[in-house]
Amino acid sequence: MKQKVALVLGSGGARGVAHIGVIEALLDNNFEITSVAGSSMGAVVGGIYAAGKLGPYKDWVTNFDKIDVFKLLDFTFSLQGFVRGERVFKEMSKILGDIDIEDMQIPFSAIASNIRSQQEVIFNKGNLMDALRASCAIPTVMKPVYVEGEEIVDGGVLNPIPINRVKRTPGDILVVVDVNSNIPFVAKAPATVAEEQEVQKHNQFLEEFKLRMKIIWPSSPKDSSPPAENHQSIKKFGYFDLLNRSIDLMQERITALQMELLKPDIVVRVSRESCGTFEFYKSKALVKAGKEAFTESLRVYRNALENN
Repeated sequence: MKQKVALVLGSGGARGVAHIGVIEALLDNNFEITSVAGSSMGAVVGGIYAAGKLGPYKDWVTNFDKIDVFKLLDFTFSLQGFVRGERVFKEMSKILGDIDIEDMQIPFSAIASNIRSQQEVIFNKGNLMDALRASCAIPTVMKPVYVEGEEIVDGGVLNPIPINRVKRTPGDILVVVDVNSNIPFVAKAPATVAEEQEVQKHNQFLEEFKLRMKIIWPSSPKDSSPPAENHQSIKKFGYFDLLNRSIDLMQERITALQMELLKPDIVVRVSRESCGTFEFYKSKALVKAGKEAFTESLRVYRNALENN
């Protein structure tokens, strides 16, 4: 008999692709996923799995290169976010089709945040694509979604790992995936000529991306230079570094509290340093990282059971 699992998938930008590897590893190890809840990219991967479309989505996202990612970032000069998000969700809709959450075989909840009322928004019915778009609307990055006149943003703002929102069934265990974990990450050096060329393309992509951002947000001479004191030792955070580090810190503290209160059976941890928010061209490596992280967490879980 398969062990039932209530699965919770956390937010984390492109690192959320690692959730695919965790799901595949769960199924390979004879677990049955009976319910899913997620925030942001955790909602995206969890919702797509619950809809039975994870295979096509994996084929799509793991074949990105840097240029593909850049083309999907439909930049805008809006003060509410510099990425509209229509392009990527248009492509995703080709994979998902028109699906309502309540019609899916696996109970699913996507978490978003009402920025005005400061309350969670739980999508457990209605159009799946609308729920996913709302759940991953990163503040200041992607434009918010409007639901009944209210501005809805990323679920990670209020509940980055929605352990308290997953449906539980008798006999299940709680598996939580944290892709924003403050653990060491060891990058593997390129082993082949093709991998080395990929690194070079990555560096070129970053330079092009930075140039595009300078057009949107020109920096003043005052902002671009470090303070006079400690000139050699202090480096200012750029816009994305400052935003990402602030969000990571906020989510880390919320996650720690959730874990302490609700105590999952298995916690799968993926390093926050494994990739940046938009580095979806690393998807193949992230899927592998998810599988490896689950394998280690499962070993720890089974050892604990044997010793009790």
